[in-house]
Amino acid sequence: MKEKLDKWEKWQLLAILFLTIYVLVMLYNVYKKPPQHISYESEEYRVLDEDVQFYYNISGEKNGEKFFKEEIFARTLDIIDEAEQFIVMDYFLFNSYHEKEKKYPEITKIIAGKLLEKKAANPDMPIIFISDEVNTSYNSHDVPEFEEMKKAGIEIILTNMDPLRDSTPIYSGIYRMLFAWFGQGQNGWLPNAISSTAPDMTVRSYLKLFNVKANHRKTITTEQTTLISSANPQDASARFANVAFEVKGALTNDMLKSEKAAADTRRKVIFPELVTPYKNKGDLHVRLLTEGKIGDQLHNELAKTKKGDEIWMAMFYLADRTTVKGLTEAAKRGVEVKLVLDTNKILFGKKALGLPNMPVTDKLLEDSDGKIDVRWFAQKPEQFHPKMIFIKRKEESVILSGSANHTSRNLNDFNLETDVWIQGSNESNLINEVENYFHTIWKNEDAVYTVDYKEHYQKTTPLKRLVYSLQEIFHFTTY
Repeated sequence: MKEKLDKWEKWQLLAILFLTIYVLVMLYNVYKKPPQHISYESEEYRVLDEDVQFYYNISGEKNGEKFFKEEIFARTLDIIDEAEQFIVMDYFLFNSYHEKEKKYPEITKIIAGKLLEKKAANPDMPIIFISDEVNTSYNSHDVPEFEEMKKAGIEIILTNMDPLRDSTPIYSGIYRMLFAWFGQGQNGWLPNAISSTAPDMTVRSYLKLFNVKANHRKTITTEQTTLISSANPQDASARFANVAFEVKGALTNDMLKSEKAAADTRRKVIFPELVTPYKNKGDLHVRLLTEGKIGDQLHNELAKTKKGDEIWMAMFYLADRTTVKGLTEAAKRGVEVKLVLDTNKILFGKKALGLPNMPVTDKLLEDSDGKIDVRWFAQKPEQFHPKMIFIKRKEESVILSGSANHTSRNLNDFNLETDVWIQGSNESNLINEVENYFHTIWKNEDAVYTVDYKEHYQKTTPLKRLVYSLQEIFHFTTY
């Protein structure tokens, strides 16, 4: 009997030791400090109105026919052409995989071809392409476009997300203790959960996938300019609605610091030298923000709004509690709040549950006593993929836009994200263009872009709110 008790006590001690290590590993990786120049905030620059440009892609319906307006990738190709000293690109999704029996624009092939053409014409020009392991289904296979660019001398870096905080702590503690040591390999045998035309995945890749971390940035930088976007140059994403802002000159050095920090998570990469410092001039104010600094700026801007201001949001995912609270409190102060959101009912051509936007908007309307207005993007199967907020004040307005959805994962140093903050007079061309964009899609001025909130309200929304709440508590989501 005594021997049995001794064995039971040993198992208890082992269990306590395991749980202690598990909790310590989990807490450390949730709250650890990000690497240098991750969660980055640049100084504030003054730039000319003509040195900041607004681009957008969007689908609409006019006279019963669908159309697609494309500006972002056209400008991306021009930026590659115009570069003289270097090109640094960072895109979350860059591959030609998609659902079977569906055709998409070959945007990945087009941009890869342009980079190969540029490298052939300028063999000594540094071209660095940073991306995420999701494109290889977490190292289950190669990406043909990346392999071709590597052979041509283009530097390809798939970031290592381990140095960043863990957003799914319950799973991540186990993953880091037991599975992260396995390494990765190819020749998978499990169906690919990301795309049906991509090669099969390995068990190890699935284990890494469940840890849900991403380099979610979407940028291109040269010695002349920077384009900060919500658009992925990936075939299956090519027709999504997106927005982008180009800032000439001012943010180049900050982008190089920020992107080198992302690349260095994988290996030390030789980056281009910093360019001549930008001379402040002009009436627009801009700053580069990444990771948690985006959330800080967003929450500060919402808190500063007052009666008579307007908040316009174009967003794919809205779920961050602090942001939701900030919108609700602003509406109660008399701020006019208008949200254009994706229904989240379709994800890369597959049916989805409407999370998180369905339950979140239900809560927003309830908590604000109906003072917040919501419209849904109308065109399917395309997604409404911008991540932009526009705050109009009496004399000056603010824009915050880039890769970051307004979710905890995107705003709290879990993902790699890049946004640009812009402030300017209501008389400036840029501010007027952004305001016109919102009015156009809200009022369906020249075509059908959006529909009324009630059109997609469902009786199951309370159930979805429960599912959403459970996902929030356990942090096991992609948002």
